Amino acid sequence: MTKAKHVIVDTGCANLASVKFAVERLGYQVTITDDVDLIQSADKVIFPGVGSAKHAMENIKTKNLVSVLQNLTQPVLGFCLGMQLMTESSKEGGNDGLVPCLNLIPTKVEPLQAQGNRLPHMGWNTLTTVSDHPVFKGICVGDYFYFVHSFAAPISEYTIAGCEYGSTFSAAIAKDNFIGCQFHPERSSALGSKIIQNFLEM
Repeated sequence: MTKAKHVIVDTGCANLASVKFAVERLGYQVTITDDVDLIQSADKVIFPGVGSAKHAMENIKTKNLVSVLQNLTQPVLGFCLGMQLMTESSKEGGNDGLVPCLNLIPTKVEPLQAQGNRLPHMGWNTLTTVSDHPVFKGICVGDYFYFVHSFAAPISEYTIAGCEYGSTFSAAIAKDNFIGCQFHPERSSALGSKIIQNFLEM
């Protein structure tokens, strides 16, 4: 089997094609796959994200990918739900409560405290803090990114960018080789493309 240098994990959720197009627009080849060997051997791995944490985790378990994803050592970037799946748990389980996630970054996803603002938090918003993480090279406080979410990770030691919508939350988190963006880089115009490029060049 030919090695795929860059892969998007097929979690059975929506948005796979738009993430693929965003990577290809930068001149990189990328493969959407749930094949264990391709995922493990890739140079870079992307977790896409649209949908619910409960549904996505069920798909990941069905595809026997939990331990595969937990043991990746190459750089991994999560988009929106993909970021949330990297945490310990999400309260997006509705009546069933907590959804155990991949526990790659020790923080938890909670309902976004929007303080009366409309949910979901949908549209363009600015970053209020930005760390010097390589994925944010060339990105500044005040830069706009596109968000669609009702759940968020709190500010913590793993926060590498912050945003405010009623309350401050993690716009991006990271630990070791795992990086997650709450916003959608693939829908965030030139700056979103910059983040994807930064990741692919890490």
